[in-house]
Amino acid sequence: MLLRASFLILLGFAAAIAQDTYWPQWRGPRFTGYAPKAHNLPVKWSETENIIWKTKMPSWSAATPVVWGDTVYVTTAEAGFVNPTYDTKKLSRKGEATSDKIFLLALDRKNGKEKWRAEVDNGNQLFRKQNSSSPSPITDGKHVWIMTGNVRLFCFTAAGKRVWKRDLVEDYGQVGLNHGYASTPLLDGDRLYVQVVHGYRSENPSYTAAFDKATGKTIWKELRPAPGIVESKDNYGTPQMAIVNGKKELVVFGGDIATGQDPATGKELWRIGGFNPSAFQMNRTIAGLLTVGDQVVVGANRGKPYVSFKAGQRGDVTGKAELWTNNLGPDVPTSATDGTLLYVLKDNGTMNCLDLKTGKPLYESQRIELGTYSSSPLLADGKLYNINEEGTTTVIKAGPQFEILGVSKLDGYTLASPIAVDDQLFIRTGEALYCIGRKK
Repeated sequence: MLLRASFLILLGFAAAIAQDTYWPQWRGPRFTGYAPKAHNLPVKWSETENIIWKTKMPSWSAATPVVWGDTVYVTTAEAGFVNPTYDTKKLSRKGEATSDKIFLLALDRKNGKEKWRAEVDNGNQLFRKQNSSSPSPITDGKHVWIMTGNVRLFCFTAAGKRVWKRDLVEDYGQVGLNHGYASTPLLDGDRLYVQVVHGYRSENPSYTAAFDKATGKTIWKELRPAPGIVESKDNYGTPQMAIVNGKKELVVFGGDIATGQDPATGKELWRIGGFNPSAFQMNRTIAGLLTVGDQVVVGANRGKPYVSFKAGQRGDVTGKAELWTNNLGPDVPTSATDGTLLYVLKDNGTMNCLDLKTGKPLYESQRIELGTYSSSPLLADGKLYNINEEGTTTVIKAGPQFEILGVSKLDGYTLASPIAVDDQLFIRTGEALYCIGRKK
């Protein structure tokens, strides 16, 4: 019995090391945009310098690639798009019988060659800066999970065989967000946690749900009432876990509130408001929330206000749980942290660095390369990588002093966030996926 227990502990330890080494899901191994094991990363590159390989993508996408072992997984739309049209009474989706498919690609990490391609979904729809391939894939090395913008959830083996499929619109009703569904599920343990926080284009209620990762079976589904009105009902983020005295709480944002739920049952534990004091009707929220232990950081529309609070209390904790509040948050990019400093990339290409615990600015509004920034910053190897929509990356030094280390340009419209594994960067532009590293 003792040997078996020791073996299980070792297995768990090995799994934790692997998780930290790779980039298994949106925002990385610690869900904070931080790659703790990355090392020896370059600060400059071009189309001809420090490119390990470059693989053409079928189409553009905001989906971030994920990496496990020697495989890179990436979702993409087929070339061509269908603009969404809505029945004003039923809000039914149209145009899904087209040839516009959604694919999952598996690439060899050594050379970028395609190992396999699986057709995941069809009916790609275009919503301004995103399409139906926007949610990022998730992997544990054995399976890959994909949510599409059609609100369909899939599981594939690491070899590309489909295991199960769920259509959440078919099961639970139409989803209406002004710019299409883009939330990536959260994989934690043996469950996938999904948020459907919406309401601008549908009267169906918002909800959260937990699914068995092996079978796709619904473990629980809970309605999530919120005070948001019109477009302030819509949130495009991903749920996260807070750790309170060793116990997990599922944190979800949107509808002008943040809520905590029991991940075992879905029961709401607490809620906190104050994110829309002027009752602005178009207060949609995009940037994802961050959790570090029992501390939560989340921002309202355009980062005003940007609030940190403590999870773990019960009931309505508005005005009781806040740790700090300012107006220095982002609108679209999700911030990054190593657990000590909080790096905030604004859409206009300015950087803020805050003390995570106190919210005190260490520097504010520091200018990086001009442009619009929709991708989220990557913190890795003592550096912060920030890419604008024109494909230009500004690398700055991590820490309380602002310092630009390098500026690099790739060709192609860029919405996806960069990731790092070992001594390699992966950047996905509209045209290609790049593996970038120091040439040996």
